[in-house]
Amino acid sequence: MYKALYLSPMIPSYNIPETVRFFQNIFAFNLALDDSNYKILYKEDRTVHILRAGEHIGEMEMYLEVDNIDLLWETVKDQLKSFETKIREPFNREYGMREFHVVIPYTKALLFVGQVVK
Repeated sequence: MYKALYLSPMIPSYNIPETVRFFQNIFAFNLALDDSNYKILYKEDRTVHILRAGEHIGEMEMYLEVDNIDLLWETVKDQLKSFETKIREPFNREYGMREFHVVIPYTKALLFVGQVVK
């Protein structure tokens, strides 16, 4: 079985710098990743992801970080096919994560599942 490490909200923002400033000034979060269109903030072992809001503002995204993404994928891939949903199989990202993506059935919520590439 796999171990869930984190489940992080991914918040769409029309003004990323101001959203980051809010988390930093009000809640004392620190910047972990600083990309022009994507930020990750942390406090202790909790994170929040801030991304640029697009045409589908209001949709929810979540990031589940795990310790063994390939084992998890092998465990769940056939079960996922039984749902009427969109799935993107595991792939490596340019920011050092291996991920798969799943639209949570009957929602507009996108679940990113990822692991740090070692």
